[in-house]
Amino acid sequence: MKREKRVFNINFILYLMGRMISDTGTSIQMMTMPLYIIDAGGSAATVGLFSFASLVPALLIYPFAGVLGDRMNRKTIMVITDFVSAGVILGLAFISYLDKMSLTLLLLGQIIISLLNGLFDPATRGMLPQLVGQDELTKANSKVASLRGLSVLLGPVIGTALYANFGITVLFLINGISFLLSGISEMMIRYKHVKRESAEGISGIAADLLEGMRFILANKIISKLCYFFLVLYSLIQPIFSVVLPLFYKTHLNYPDTQYGYLQSILVLGMLVGSVFVGLFFGKDNTMFTPLKIGCNILIGSMLMFSLLMFPNILFVLGNDSILYFALLAVILCLFSAANMFINVPVQSFIQRETSNEYMSRVFSIVGMITRGGMPFGALLYGIVLDRVEVHWIVLGATLLVILIFAGFLSSLSVVHHH
Repeated sequence: MKREKRVFNINFILYLMGRMISDTGTSIQMMTMPLYIIDAGGSAATVGLFSFASLVPALLIYPFAGVLGDRMNRKTIMVITDFVSAGVILGLAFISYLDKMSLTLLLLGQIIISLLNGLFDPATRGMLPQLVGQDELTKANSKVASLRGLSVLLGPVIGTALYANFGITVLFLINGISFLLSGISEMMIRYKHVKRESAEGISGIAADLLEGMRFILANKIISKLCYFFLVLYSLIQPIFSVVLPLFYKTHLNYPDTQYGYLQSILVLGMLVGSVFVGLFFGKDNTMFTPLKIGCNILIGSMLMFSLLMFPNILFVLGNDSILYFALLAVILCLFSAANMFINVPVQSFIQRETSNEYMSRVFSIVGMITRGGMPFGALLYGIVLDRVEVHWIVLGATLLVILIFAGFLSSLSVVHHH
């Protein structure tokens, strides 16, 4: 047993390494994309469209990826998608090096990467509970989230510095190589695929999907969490991907490198949040306490964020002052820490409640539902931002979120006590 446990931990380390390397590469590239698009003559709508192209294809392929992840070897899926992603991104690097890059090509490349990511994600989430014990899940998820945080933290600082000095080609090159290394790391994981009987063809896939849906609907808490995250993500995620870069470029007088710092602060919050969840709730099998804490911090930081955007406050504090920047940084840090208090325990809860044969499907369906609102949220924010002042939009979104939280937490406690 001792030997097996040690091997399992080596597997978990390889799993973490693969994730960390490709996450770092991706964040180096992705964080600078809005800046590159604006520099290349794109508008708010183009940034919104890029956000849309990063998310929608993954969502469309998610349900099938879940069926694949439960039928096929999850390790094989991870390795192949990483290698193909590397090929596509290195292709973009070459096109950019030849000076033939266009916004259309960029969007096309992003769509392919997004599809591959959609295949990769349910397989990795389904694989994790097989690499660590049930009682270790919250700790393991908090480690995955912390390392992801760390890699995304390194990304913007390295990315904006490299972009300012060397342009976009180098960023593509680094990201492509990171996917190659990630695939190599995953190849070394010792993992046993449990084959199960399943019907062939389209009807078999449909039957598998329906089984996954039934499982989710039968679990009252998981289905409630799905609706909650759907609304939450569509309202909150675009604030990071669309509102923040635009507000930064149009209302604040800081250089681009400072934008990189803000992105890093967001991730620092993520890191702090996931570490705290691991420390205080790692042994705890409940998700309700951290969830409530997270919801309260999130509302508080959103309110403060919308206040900071009001012209009068911007005028008093100064749109290029150290004080304003520091306040913005603290609020964004709290904002993303709150997200981890909500995310990590919920993920562990779903992994504990789900048996291995359903794992990838349940995560793919939950992922599709919860993230389904994000791209439409991004598009909507992009359109509304051209017509309504940014501070009113964020304040409106905050008030909506308060109402949603109140309703959700009260309905969840009813289900929980039953």
